[in-house]
Amino acid sequence: MKIRIVTGVALGAALVIPSAASAAPTPDHLSGAAVYAATGNQLSRYSGSGEWHPLARLGAAQFAASPDGAKAAWITESGNLNIRERGKTSTIVSGLQGSTPCLTPVWSTDSEKVAYPSADGTIRVVRADGSNAPRSLGVSKGVCHLAWSGNGRFLAGYTSTGGALYRLDSKTGKTVIVKGVTSVTHVQSLSPDGSKAIVALPENSDATGAGTWPATFRPVVLAIPTGKRQQLPVKGNLIGATYLPDGRLVVRTATPPHTQSGNAGGHAHNTLLVFDNAGNELQRLAEPPKAKNQALLQVVS
Repeated sequence: MKIRIVTGVALGAALVIPSAASAAPTPDHLSGAAVYAATGNQLSRYSGSGEWHPLARLGAAQFAASPDGAKAAWITESGNLNIRERGKTSTIVSGLQGSTPCLTPVWSTDSEKVAYPSADGTIRVVRADGSNAPRSLGVSKGVCHLAWSGNGRFLAGYTSTGGALYRLDSKTGKTVIVKGVTSVTHVQSLSPDGSKAIVALPENSDATGAGTWPATFRPVVLAIPTGKRQQLPVKGNLIGATYLPDGRLVVRTATPPHTQSGNAGGHAHNTLLVFDNAGNELQRLAEPPKAKNQALLQVVS
């Protein structure tokens, strides 16, 4: 199997940010809580107030964190789908394809269900507590780095060769290919209605690797199925982006090198910028310095 991955990110010019919204904070504002993956597949939740909590340490690279930040799912080398919650690990499905890092499971937005790809391209879903038998959502060629829309209807992933991006409609069982995509290395997120995908499109289409989750990537928003690129509301040092279930867009940015030395104590950090559907900035949050070189799996809302 040929897998393409992002091996690095070239950061652009200084960050250009729209003016922040003047509205007073609301309960919907993010606290900064998030789930990160460090070297060695150590998944941890950051509380948003300075505390870190270990979530799971995995031998396998086929992992996903739940949107509520409380659970982890992964496929072991031997092909078991495991769930870890409150310090306990349970195997809920066996006989899957292990040792293929891009074949990651994905959580529903309510953190109650997990979808996962099978070797034959069938995408199935099961309750995370193992209380029901897996059921099929359909068959798709897009099985790598699955993303699930907030409305629960659509799942998207790229092919094992990294040469195409597909979206599955779990209501009809039909798939569509995203036009114009000839090389894709990561699918991070779908918009709530499944009409847009946040992906990584490498400059070097010949780059190959293990298909592991990238620590950083240059986010591109694609309309489905036209493949038309949607402009992000911020430019510059972008190293990630994701949709929240309510449609807000969170863009991860790197601190420009010329400003890092001015940080208190010399601690450089990344920043999360939150935008509404109209592209207005709602909030910005400083990530903890410890997360600077870690992969951002979930922004907890």
